[in-house]
Amino acid sequence: MTTEFIQVLTTIDNPEKATAIAKTLLEKRLAACVQILGPLQSHYWWQGQQEQSQEWLCLAKTRQELYRAVESAIREVHSYQTPEVLAVPILAGLPEYLAWLKQELRPPE
Repeated sequence: MTTEFIQVLTTIDNPEKATAIAKTLLEKRLAACVQILGPLQSHYWWQGQQEQSQEWLCLAKTRQELYRAVESAIREVHSYQTPEVLAVPILAGLPEYLAWLKQELRPPE
């Protein structure tokens, strides 16, 4: 079973910026829910070197058709040169929860 919904995730280096991302997405009705997890420890390659940093993870629930607008809104607020912005499909979910998501998101354009 496939739904029209996705979860978009991004990481950021402090909780205030994570909150700013969440508020932006919610105010624009691009996400029905944004969860912030952290701090977490990220290990990654950047400019040819292994790096390590403390980050906060934002998980936003939205519709597939809103992905580009979500990505754009995140980039407007995000401070990283190349932020992690990934979308994963929501394959199934409680029907009542999915109906709530649909109700809370910006109408299709």
